[in-house]
Amino acid sequence: MKPLIAALLLALVAAPAMAADAVDTSFAKTQGPHPFNVRDLVMMQRVSGPQLSPDGRYAAFGVRSTDYAANKGVNAVYVLDLSGKGGEPVKVVDKGGSALWSADGRSLYFVAPAKGVAQLWRVDLGGKGGLDLTKHAAPVQVSHAPLDINDYKLSPDGKRVLLSYEVFTDCATLACTQQRVAARDKDKASGTLYSKLFVRHWDTWANGRRNQLYVARFDGKGQLAAEPTLLSRGIDGDVPSKPFGDASEFNFAPDGKSVYFDARIAGSSEPWSTNFDVYSVPVDGSAAPRNLTADNKAWDAYPVPSPDGKTLYYLAMKTPGFEADRFAIMALDLATGAKREVDPKWDRSPGGLSISADGKTLYATADDEGQHPLFAIDPANGEVTRLSGDGTVDDYSLVGDKLLLARDDLKRPADLYVAKANGSDLKQVTHYNAEDLKNAQVGDFEFFNFKGANNATVQGYVVKPVDYQPGKTYPVAFIIHGGPQGAMTNGWSYRWNPQTYAGQGFAVVTVNFHGSTGYGQAFTDAISGDWGGKPLEDLKLGWKAALDKYSFLDGNRACALGASYGGYMTYWIAGVWNQPWKCLVDHDGVFDTRAMYYDTEELWFEEKENGGTQYEHPENYEKFNPLNHVKDWRVPMLVVHSGDDFRIPITQGLGAFTALQRRGIPSEFLTFPDENHWVLKPHNSVQWHDAVNAWLKQWTAVDAPKAATN
Repeated sequence: MKPLIAALLLALVAAPAMAADAVDTSFAKTQGPHPFNVRDLVMMQRVSGPQLSPDGRYAAFGVRSTDYAANKGVNAVYVLDLSGKGGEPVKVVDKGGSALWSADGRSLYFVAPAKGVAQLWRVDLGGKGGLDLTKHAAPVQVSHAPLDINDYKLSPDGKRVLLSYEVFTDCATLACTQQRVAARDKDKASGTLYSKLFVRHWDTWANGRRNQLYVARFDGKGQLAAEPTLLSRGIDGDVPSKPFGDASEFNFAPDGKSVYFDARIAGSSEPWSTNFDVYSVPVDGSAAPRNLTADNKAWDAYPVPSPDGKTLYYLAMKTPGFEADRFAIMALDLATGAKREVDPKWDRSPGGLSISADGKTLYATADDEGQHPLFAIDPANGEVTRLSGDGTVDDYSLVGDKLLLARDDLKRPADLYVAKANGSDLKQVTHYNAEDLKNAQVGDFEFFNFKGANNATVQGYVVKPVDYQPGKTYPVAFIIHGGPQGAMTNGWSYRWNPQTYAGQGFAVVTVNFHGSTGYGQAFTDAISGDWGGKPLEDLKLGWKAALDKYSFLDGNRACALGASYGGYMTYWIAGVWNQPWKCLVDHDGVFDTRAMYYDTEELWFEEKENGGTQYEHPENYEKFNPLNHVKDWRVPMLVVHSGDDFRIPITQGLGAFTALQRRGIPSEFLTFPDENHWVLKPHNSVQWHDAVNAWLKQWTAVDAPKAATN
């Protein structure tokens, strides 16, 4: 038994903590050279959605800027001439996003609001011998539906467009859905009666509507009819999937005569099923969708047809009910129905699948030992070649022999790079945030390996504080990642960014424990049923390895912090490994694994991780339940939990805060009623970071109160 700590004595001598509602949320961006901080973070311009023009000469992409006064991001579309003649990127759309090139490369389509409804627009760029980016015509609205466009994709010949709308599936028209929504809004009765799950998902209460896939044809004037043709007829599911699906879940056949999409049939089992399937449907909607992957009861998705139209590539998992299984690249012969796995020897889980124009190379990104690069896969023999170096490839576009990459790392946010299709001749072509990064100094980082649980090689990294000086020691922020099937990689983040702590004078240590991605599927699988076992052992051994290797880490002034699974682990170590920590920060963590099963929405996750339902296997849910170790809690803790988090509901955070207060342990509770599992709004992000940093500094100060032992 570990000794009990008299947390009440600690509370009596602790300095009063800053109340959550007293956190300074004013904004004053630091001028001149300075350590990187959250105000730098929220004001960074975010580059995304790279799209090469059909001739490969131009790059279209999105840039999100922050309107801090309005507490929101503002999206714009830019175009850069890659020929070397065009100079700097040119803004062609002030407010809009999701830009795609027309088939002839003379126009861009994008999504922007019209009278409060997200519609499809086109901007014609004109010019002779090249586009005229500075004198283009005004954007033209081309869709006129009464509902928001969720996602879209243009046909290869540019004559049609796939459109996703959220509708009532028993409505024959989009207008019917709009009228029913309007009637609901006017109804003075506010109750909603449910007869099946999902009742709510991620951060949204179910409203009876489904994302459905439609197709529309452009008329002679480039306009779309208000009423498109429904393609996902009879599909009781969402296309694309909720809550994070996108246009990668549907595609045109090369000849434009068929459409492929994926969907999970909902029925009454949606919250505990991962059985997505890939469907084929005629582009005119003349027949019902046909299931192409009914034989696999696990996840099949992200269809990509070969250029000759003979093969359909897609990603498939093999374990039903498991969202973190390895995605294999599958090839379906559309004539015979025969299927084969393209990459059986590649022990990584790819995403972002695409194919070269000659059909001889597939492209995909994947986590890989702390990096997230782009890979080329030979569909004939499964040979895999890594194309990009260290860092993270967020997105990419391929035309001919040219690649356009959105790429970032731990020291800089995303910019665009061009390279040849084999990854050679990599060259940076945009330099957003360059001036800000000259002033906002960030810390250097280094990966390290050590022997973890079962004597396996485990990886972590350290980030030095911005003011690092050899011979000095620094307090430590020990970050525990979420997922749990995820990883802390060499990439930039706008939520858990190690540089925000390095800028406050902290060294950062993180460990990619058993369960992390990018180290082989067996390593990822190892956490299921063992949440508090091997991962905890890895964290302990990783912490020791870091202290042994890096003399600048002050192990006597360290705090542990994490979110989601990282929050679960923070609650877990509060009871079973609290000795090293001066304070803890828990964001949206699981406090009671038993209640979590009945409170959350996606039950497949809970059932896979715990070997079945709670009522059939209660012992599995109790094995690593943090609630059962509250009697051993002693470390001061800041609990953060948001009101719109339906993945890990707010009662989990409230329960933990109640435990802390009842035990007399110094603690604070910060909540955001308008945030989900993540904190996304600019003002809230600043408040979150200010509260967390204040908590870390309070308890790692040289004269911080000491815990007393019974």
